[in-house]
Amino acid sequence: MSIMSNNKKIVISLGGSIMIPQEPNISFLSDFVSLIKNYVEQGYSFCIITGGGKTARVYQDALREVADLSAQTIDWMGIYSTRLNAQLLRMLFEDYAHDAVVWHPFPFEEIDSPVVVGAGHEPGNSSDMGAVIAAKDLGASRVINLSNIDYVYESDPRKDSNAKKFEELDWSSYLDIIPKEWTPGMSSPFDPVASRFAQKNDIEVAIINGENLSSLQKYIEGKDFEGTRMYG
Repeated sequence: MSIMSNNKKIVISLGGSIMIPQEPNISFLSDFVSLIKNYVEQGYSFCIITGGGKTARVYQDALREVADLSAQTIDWMGIYSTRLNAQLLRMLFEDYAHDAVVWHPFPFEEIDSPVVVGAGHEPGNSSDMGAVIAAKDLGASRVINLSNIDYVYESDPRKDSNAKKFEELDWSSYLDIIPKEWTPGMSSPFDPVASRFAQKNDIEVAIINGENLSSLQKYIEGKDFEGTRMYG
């Protein structure tokens, strides 16, 4: 599938599952940073919101094991994990990036760097939600969700080898096949709260496997790509 927009403001929700699957994914980080720098040289600008990945889950599990804590407290641990991951990414971009990690409310009017790295801001919201809020604030029409899956499927392909994959989905259809509510650490291609926000604000989201950077390039350039485009 292809897209028509040539919008050079792009928001990326960088899933922790691809950035920190067990430990920092050095190969991915190296290739991803180089690719984004190349597009910056072509006049693109990026806001990249990082997820928590294994970092978040390890610390959240530790909290659950040791103490009986509220879901909100567990959620805060995930947010702090996204901020740690964001600092790692921001430093890798060196002079290309704004000099601090940001989160909602985003201070975009004060930033002139071509790369902005963001993180989670409050309980009840995932990095996906941060990405669609950033897109709305920036006037960007596209959000790219990079994770460890190739497509959105109607069921879990790890459990059902015949699971149907989707190359395109309207938001209503997507919302019908995922959980209705977001919970800390949930596994979903794009979280339901962020999906409803994207639907309301006419933001397109592309689900792409972060290991397939050629597909990321194709989507950025408006070409056919491997992944799922969600819109409407």
